Amino acid sequence: MASHLLKSENEHVEIHELRGFVSDDLHGAFNEAHAIAKGTRCQQFLFSMSLSPPPWERASTESFERAANAAEERLGLEGQPRAIVFHEKEGRRHAHVVWSRIDAENMRAINLPHFKRKLTALSKEVFLENDWKLPEGLRDPNLRDPLNFNQDEWQQALRAGRDPREIKQVFQRAWSQSDSAKAFGAALLENGFVIARGDRRGHVAIDYTGEVYAIAKYTGVRASGVRERLGDPTTLNSVEDTKTALRERLTPRLRSMSDQLRKKQADEQKPLKDEARNLARTHKAERAKLKAGQEKRWLDESALRQARLRTGVKGLFDLVTGKTQQTREQNDREAWQALKRDQAQMSDLILSQIAERRHLQARIDEMRKKQVLDRTKLDRVIGQVLHMKSAPEKLQSDKNREIQNRSNDPKRHAGPDRDAER
Repeated sequence: MASHLLKSENEHVEIHELRGFVSDDLHGAFNEAHAIAKGTRCQQFLFSMSLSPPPWERASTESFERAANAAEERLGLEGQPRAIVFHEKEGRRHAHVVWSRIDAENMRAINLPHFKRKLTALSKEVFLENDWKLPEGLRDPNLRDPLNFNQDEWQQALRAGRDPREIKQVFQRAWSQSDSAKAFGAALLENGFVIARGDRRGHVAIDYTGEVYAIAKYTGVRASGVRERLGDPTTLNSVEDTKTALRERLTPRLRSMSDQLRKKQADEQKPLKDEARNLARTHKAERAKLKAGQEKRWLDESALRQARLRTGVKGLFDLVTGKTQQTREQNDREAWQALKRDQAQMSDLILSQIAERRHLQARIDEMRKKQVLDRTKLDRVIGQVLHMKSAPEKLQSDKNREIQNRSNDPKRHAGPDRDAER
């Protein structure tokens, strides 16, 4: 979990808070939670939650903290050791909040009944409180985003050079627009996918690059529902046989076109990727400069506050008269105000940088849309070629079957074999 939260694929990673841990690093903090959990029978000793506002909205650091506090109150995790980590990528900022579930005083795990329902209700309240447009899934649970994908699906799509959302759209559109195995197979074939029998006797689809996609996973339909519409998968060719047939059908020219398109799109992406990396480095330097200035100012202000506390006889007099206590309270107030001031300054800088990054991301998104369209066009061309190459094979198979039926017909042996003569 700690390695995942600190992964470098994000443009910015910030450990915002480590509360209730002795360690001051994430791995050490989670190891502490693990060590305490050894005294219980709890296996899932951490509870993780992500806070992800809409990409076009401005969400301050304070608003993330309020949401995290509200969540732990509803879950019954108040005062539990907690870590908050911010991630930024492609102009979006979100936070991961991780709690230890182990109540160290009573050495038991805190139960979290109905946590999904509670957090869904809280999410809806946060959207309404900030006057953000509610996602379809919060307005109606039946309208949740059908294009959610996990890490395996994302990596598979990257290997194939496609956006995972693009692949899921193809599968789900083909499923919704077809009412039979033949129609679904034809719809997938138009986009360069061929249905085959998976190693576990399920239905899979294979693209012209050789990647295998589980149909149930990408359509969002249960395996039983897929089997009901597509029939018994044992009647289909195996994955290896289908890959071999695809390699034979896919002409070198089309393969070259696919490779050329992939290289062309990679060349188009490189300048914008370089610009994004340079911008991330600039933003990190600006944040480091601000943080260093704030730390210096904090030390200077702390020294001034400490100087107000007199020593010696005067200090003793202040202690007796109560002035020392008043001065300490004033110092505490000013220290708190200084802390909130520094947090607000850093939050303002981050939000301004995110706005700058979003302008660049708009250009990247526009390029990606164009590239998706280009890939879709090529997929359709390859699908048409697969159709055309499968048609003669089907005709030849039908002809062979007709000849075999004629040879097995006893009536045809009673007279002269006119067909043979012809």
